[in-house]
Amino acid sequence: MIRKLAAEFIGTFWLVLGGCGSAVLAAKFGGDGNPLGIGLLGVSLAFGLTVLTGAYALGHISGGHFNPAVSFGLWAGGRFPARELVPYIIAQVLGGIFAGFILFHIASGTPGFAIDPNAAGAFASNGYGSHSPGGYGINAAFLTEIVMTAMFLIVILGATHARAPVGFAPIAIGLALTLIHLISIPVTNTSVNPARSTGVALFAGQVAMSQLWLFWVAPIAGGLLGGVIYRWLGQYGPDVKGVPR
Repeated sequence: MIRKLAAEFIGTFWLVLGGCGSAVLAAKFGGDGNPLGIGLLGVSLAFGLTVLTGAYALGHISGGHFNPAVSFGLWAGGRFPARELVPYIIAQVLGGIFAGFILFHIASGTPGFAIDPNAAGAFASNGYGSHSPGGYGINAAFLTEIVMTAMFLIVILGATHARAPVGFAPIAIGLALTLIHLISIPVTNTSVNPARSTGVALFAGQVAMSQLWLFWVAPIAGGLLGGVIYRWLGQYGPDVKGVPR
């Protein structure tokens, strides 16, 4: 179990450092309009790549959750024991916070660095209303996080199914997370992961912290929904000869 928790800590650290780090350090590198900045597309790809690489590196140790909503969803889908939920979530949140701490100190290394706690997406934080990159309200943010997380779990459970092509699951999961970010960065700056949201909200200021509850409740609800849906779907898949059961 210690090795599993260490893998979850490292994997979540890598996800938050790579994904949020790309948003903080590289999205607007050189200023608005500078071709060196990676923008929304680059940040989306960075999040996908962290999951893809982390899953290949650490998935065989812990399952490669790196996300409390994924752990809840895998439990709801019958793939993860309830007794391991709390230890996994603690390891994931600590990994996310450590990544936020490291990222803050890296970002602070440039003159004039400052976090505006009232700015949308401050320090790669998630938010709604005035803290949403596109100004989307709480209802749109809540619905987005539930649906995106539910679909993420359906992809995860499908890609890791015993009948799925062996060895390709991290690619499908990484691309799914990339797509999720391409859709929802304008709405909430994309969470679908309470550990990711917590890791940067602690450094982003009071507004991000006051809205953090949504980025725990909605992703976990979405993870549970996706897990239940796929558990039902999986009962009616074809057998090894391709004949429906």
